[in-house]
Amino acid sequence: MASLCEAGERLQREMRTLLRGERQLPADLRAALQEVLSPEAEPLVSFQVLRRLHGFLRESGYPGYLHELLEGSRIYLPKVETPPRNPELVARLEKIKAKLANDDYKRITRNINCQELNRYGSLADFGRHVRSMKALVITIFNFIVTVGAAFVCTYLGSQYLFTEIAARVLSAVIVASVVGLAELYVLVRTMEGELGEL
Repeated sequence: MASLCEAGERLQREMRTLLRGERQLPADLRAALQEVLSPEAEPLVSFQVLRRLHGFLRESGYPGYLHELLEGSRIYLPKVETPPRNPELVARLEKIKAKLANDDYKRITRNINCQELNRYGSLADFGRHVRSMKALVITIFNFIVTVGAAFVCTYLGSQYLFTEIAARVLSAVIVASVVGLAELYVLVRTMEGELGEL
């Protein structure tokens, strides 16, 4: 807490006038003012001396007020000297900071996979895509072969029923369409089951 005031020009001038003047200052107040005005020391006045000075001036009929005397003065705040830090504490705090920074980094990067940083994906992704493409190609090939085989079997088998080619082709198209729709139904149900498992 501040207990000193750095005397401004007006306060110093008034103190010099009081020391040179005809007013009779108490000895302890005179000594305190001379100490403040000594050229080797800083002009620092304690609040206690200011109170005594103000009381003396009021008793002697001084026409001014204390705040007028203190114009240009500042409260003196000494520099606070911080004690040196304990090296063990500093080392421990550094370890804690490093651990917290590492935990934050892990939390931020926990969903990043280094293999996925490649814009083309990793080899595991490539294998997964190849397997899904392979299954899709096999399914399409199976669908075409089944529908084609149904058409050919019906066309060849209908020669015993129909003698005209148009009737044979029409019956082969109808049977191939029914087989194709049945194949699509089975394919959709299979895909629906696979999606449900995901």
